Amino acid sequence: MPEKSRPSGRKPGGRTGSTAVAPSAPAAPTAGTVDEVVAPPRRSPGPTVRPKNGLDRYFEVTARRSSLGRELRGGLTTFFTMAYIVVLNPIILSGADITGATLPFASVAAVTALVAGVLTIAMGIVGRYPLALAAGLGINAIVAVFAATQLTWPEIMGLVVLEGLLITVLVLTGFRRAVFTAIPAQLKTAIAVGIGFFLTIIGLADAGIIRPGTPLIGFGVAGQLAGWPMLTFVVGLLVTSVLVVRKVRGALLIGIVVTTVFAIIVEAIADIGPRIGADGAEADAHGWALQVPTWPGQVFDVPDLSLIGHFSLFGGFSRIGVLAAVLIIFSIMIADFFDTVGTITAVGAEGNLLDEDRNLPRSQPVLLVDSLAAAAGGASSISSNTTYIESAAGVGDGARTGLASVVTGVLFLIATFFTPLVQVVPSEAAAPVLVIVGAMMIGQIRDLEWGDMSLVIPAFLTIALMPFTYSITNGIGAGVVTFVLLRAAVGRAREVHPLMWVVAVVFVVYFALEPLQQLL
Repeated sequence: MPEKSRPSGRKPGGRTGSTAVAPSAPAAPTAGTVDEVVAPPRRSPGPTVRPKNGLDRYFEVTARRSSLGRELRGGLTTFFTMAYIVVLNPIILSGADITGATLPFASVAAVTALVAGVLTIAMGIVGRYPLALAAGLGINAIVAVFAATQLTWPEIMGLVVLEGLLITVLVLTGFRRAVFTAIPAQLKTAIAVGIGFFLTIIGLADAGIIRPGTPLIGFGVAGQLAGWPMLTFVVGLLVTSVLVVRKVRGALLIGIVVTTVFAIIVEAIADIGPRIGADGAEADAHGWALQVPTWPGQVFDVPDLSLIGHFSLFGGFSRIGVLAAVLIIFSIMIADFFDTVGTITAVGAEGNLLDEDRNLPRSQPVLLVDSLAAAAGGASSISSNTTYIESAAGVGDGARTGLASVVTGVLFLIATFFTPLVQVVPSEAAAPVLVIVGAMMIGQIRDLEWGDMSLVIPAFLTIALMPFTYSITNGIGAGVVTFVLLRAAVGRAREVHPLMWVVAVVFVVYFALEPLQQLL
């Protein structure tokens, strides 16, 4: 899940302006579609192929060696991989704020789907890359904590709006893109690899294969793969793996569908039920992690959109003071800013969409939509929205253009009216795809520089801290700080981009935020 919480081989940057996407450097081959997982390094593109129609021309479908079928398939895969957010976001935001007020579950679910749909379509049309957006995991958990301890729901959502507007200003001034391009190749590659491991641990955790235990992480239930839901995940992983290595078109989407059908049959026979009870406590360690795969009694439901617009822009400043409110905005902004950096880099690398400097061509519209999404999420009372790393699942199944995002967005809009139906796909059916995509992405580890420890240590910390702390931001922060420090320590400070020094200082403040709050 994003700092699912909810991604130097990374991919921010600026686009060339030509119709065809610039290929990655020959030394940095990346996985393409499922059909190309074991293919040799890509060759230089041949003659430019003329677009077939206006839709093809606008989205550059042919220019990126894709097809309408691939984009449709990729959009479907991304939707089914991240549809869990429609259920999980209201669960995370279901607690009471400091006044005892709660957000209505059904309304949060409907608005989560609506906002994700609108923003993902906007990303497809404006950004024209296969990137989907929704309420950011990790960020929504931070928002819930602040609501429970310091602020009302409208007040914390107001601070989220301000955070989104601030990031938008950074995009419009060119600062956000400049930071993307300033990150060195070693860290960009490490970010992509780290996200591969991050996706893997997310998938394993979603399926219950790994759980909090003694001393740190346990395997299944009491060290065993016990229970039908875990077996469902294993079946899904094996089926999807076979489809991938057999180079079956749409392998990831087929894997989700087949595993979901298997899960429905298992639940119908065994009547397993959920792992977590209505009170939020674990009811059955052998139960389904989130959605119980049963056909809902009610498929259609008129959405409750009453939460939209219920935010107080400056109410938080009055309640806790200007300095405390600014620190909250800062902490959310750093998580939002660098989660997107990592996500765009990793997804771009997976789709071979980066230029020779491992930057994403024409990235400014992508960054603008992502920044406005943060403000839109706060204004809709469902927390900051951000670009989802699960977009890599659609890219792994062939998506290369914004047309896939339009497909994903339309499905989210439909889900606004069919939120009960979205719950049919259990986490155990989507989790195998995350593991497979993680396997596709870690192959970029071959492009790291291993002969210089001042480069190896930052890359290693970036890769390790993403999955182990469940945070893309923490991994990037550790990599940036140690990169700047160690390059200076070996007398290579002049090779460090000036913006990297600025970002390193910002991360030092970010990591020291709790002590600073205590002092202030």
